[in-house]
Amino acid sequence: MVKPLSFKGDKKPKKRKRTAESATDNADDAGPSSAQVRRVNQPEDEDANDDSWVSADVATDVVGPVMIVLPTDKPSALACDPSGKVFVISIENIVDGNPTSAEPHDVRMVWVANKISGTDHIRFKGHHGRYLACDKIGALSATSEAISPLECFIVIATADTPGTFQLQTLRETFVTIKPPVSAKSTAPAEVRGDEDAITFNTTMRIRMQARFKPKLKASKEEKALSKISRRELEDAVGRRLDEDEVRILKKARREGDYHEKLLDLKVKNRHDKFG
Repeated sequence: MVKPLSFKGDKKPKKRKRTAESATDNADDAGPSSAQVRRVNQPEDEDANDDSWVSADVATDVVGPVMIVLPTDKPSALACDPSGKVFVISIENIVDGNPTSAEPHDVRMVWVANKISGTDHIRFKGHHGRYLACDKIGALSATSEAISPLECFIVIATADTPGTFQLQTLRETFVTIKPPVSAKSTAPAEVRGDEDAITFNTTMRIRMQARFKPKLKASKEEKALSKISRRELEDAVGRRLDEDEVRILKKARREGDYHEKLLDLKVKNRHDKFG
């Protein structure tokens, strides 16, 4: 289940402090094995609940809660209000104006990205449960509860600027910002989906929650698979193992051929015993 979004500055729920007496009683009741299980599971639980924000590196990273950072002079994000109006909102949670450090401070700037099965199309759902859409004249809105070609986008990595993307509609136009005509104007930039070429104004960054990033998830899964003790490996083989054999088996667990390597060592063990 997806956790509610949290932002910098939110108050953390206070944890009740246990008295020393109750903590001692619980420790005695639980026994050492329960305590060990809690310590082992804690890092994995923290990984699963990692709400930090990171930058998408490739188009396939774009999944889960995302923030679309627009190329305005002062970094801003694509947002929508409860009525479905799409607009530009300034980013407050940012370090030295660097878009690669941006994090949302307002739920209106958070979209949930999902790939449409069997295609390379992405849909973006707003905080109010409706989807971002671009109509035939390039106007953006977020009023639809269903998916049609208007609500489908293709995320394209910018060839000459790593870590940036283009949002292309199915009519092959791009989402872009339209700065105010007058340089002295204080009006916010307009955002539309009618640009027919890739420009600076169509080049965006996408920030996302770390726990949804495929590369990070794969790395965590690899670490979990390699977490097996020497004792467990030796019990599986039926004898003591040297360092090279332990490394081979741990690597095999990560790469998916653990049982084959285990069988090889068992056969070797049998040959050594009767050879």
